[in-house]
Amino acid sequence: MPAPDPDFARKVADSFARQGAMAHLGAELTRVEPGAVEIRLPFRSEVAQQHGFFHGGVVATIGDSAGGYAGYSLMPAGSSVLTVEYKINMVAPAKGEALVARGKVVKAGRTLTVCTVEVFALDRGRETLCSVMQQTLICLADRPDGPEKK
Repeated sequence: MPAPDPDFARKVADSFARQGAMAHLGAELTRVEPGAVEIRLPFRSEVAQQHGFFHGGVVATIGDSAGGYAGYSLMPAGSSVLTVEYKINMVAPAKGEALVARGKVVKAGRTLTVCTVEVFALDRGRETLCSVMQQTLICLADRPDGPEKK
């Protein structure tokens, strides 16, 4: 998929750097391609639930960002992105040293974009699929990415 904004990778990286939630969790952007983004999150106790797995809300959070940025990579310059909805299935415990969320655009439209996201738990060099997400995004045309000015 060709990106309409030739500066898509910088646009995505700059937006990711402004996300307080990703910084708070300790997530890092590890791959940006047109229509595909990967985010990695190392394990630490602050992102775990009571059984020692990654918390389901954390799994969903990095999945939402991976899909959102995959879609955003295909949106025009000067626009921004918001999630309209997503559905997530947890298919295995998120147990390991890190999570990797891989978002991919299924259909990029002028207004709405549909993505799929798979989140994997990395444990001793092995990847285990722990969640599958389907997501719908909206492109906010002519609305630059960042906080609104008052």
